[in-house]
Amino acid sequence: MTELPLLIEPEILEQHLGDEQILVVDLCKADTYRQLHVPGAVFLDYGQIVAMNRPVMGLLPDDRTLHNVFSATGISRDTHVVAYDDEGGGKAARLLWTLECAGHRRMSLLNGGLHAWANEGHPHDNTPVTPASTDYTVEHNDAPCADSQYIMQHLDDTDVGLLDVRSPEEFSGVKKFAARGGHIPGAVNMDWSNAMDQQRNLRFRPDAELQHMLADIGITPDREIITYCQSHHRSAHTYIVLRHLGFPRVRGYHGSWSDWGNNPELPVE
Repeated sequence: MTELPLLIEPEILEQHLGDEQILVVDLCKADTYRQLHVPGAVFLDYGQIVAMNRPVMGLLPDDRTLHNVFSATGISRDTHVVAYDDEGGGKAARLLWTLECAGHRRMSLLNGGLHAWANEGHPHDNTPVTPASTDYTVEHNDAPCADSQYIMQHLDDTDVGLLDVRSPEEFSGVKKFAARGGHIPGAVNMDWSNAMDQQRNLRFRPDAELQHMLADIGITPDREIITYCQSHHRSAHTYIVLRHLGFPRVRGYHGSWSDWGNNPELPVE
């Protein structure tokens, strides 16, 4: 099978439907999946790939949980996972980031997700697909991950950039979804939705446009970039945007502001 890119267009996926090594994973709402989905796609509830320790949300589940979820979804080490959702790609991107944390290497995000697939006339089905269970081996990989301790160690490191992709109101502290409002000192802000092209069914904006937007706020490929939001849902999308653009060193802060903003020992701007 030809290796598929990290970001795959609907017409390319359609050509590969039925390939034995490809598993299409749907992270839409359950009702949406029952109404229509990519033919052959298996359903995965987003709640299964995030853990919580209230008030901290969006944590990476432990290896045993990931083994069970990926095995039940029909993913093996050789599977090329193509993920999509119905909300711009945040849930699907979080699955890909989680797979990377489990040491998985073969994966793609469907550009535009269900919006692009359905609106552009690609075939769809409404018959639920029962996955063939596997015995997934998790090979824990810390490279895509950041936590508060890691960020504190690099807070004054000019080689490391913090990209907060919440709304400007959350970034400034006007809107507060944790004990404290504001942002991590030194972070720059770009609302995650700005990376989506509303005129092209929520696809990524063109590469050159994304690179220009990011460079304008100091996010460049020569630095290590850590993305975060409230729970590493929105920022998982940005993580995949950066990986697609060829940024070699990218991490996602699981827990994100629900972790940082609820810890009184950590500095806030």
